Amino acid sequence: MRYSTQIKPISYLKANATEVLNEISECREPVIITQNGKAKAVLQDVNTYEETQATLALLKILALGNAQVTKGKTRRLEDVVKSLRAGTFDRPLQR
Repeated sequence: MRYSTQIKPISYLKANATEVLNEISECREPVIITQNGKAKAVLQDVNTYEETQATLALLKILALGNAQVTKGKTRRLEDVVKSLRAGTFDRPLQR
């Protein structure tokens, strides 16, 4: 994706808001809004924003999991399965 083709000054957005909104909804590509020649904001459709937020949440969960592995806060699969079957999985790790 080339963002250089999606750069618009704020004056363009003001004059063509409906067109810009239709374009980002159809193309699902963000538009970079500039003010005084400097990038100030990114405009994107709601579906893309929600997908991005969901992806970031998953990445955060993965990062937290990796941090737990690094700290040695892990359990053997067999122990987890036994805990789940016994209904005691919510107990803290015992070290």
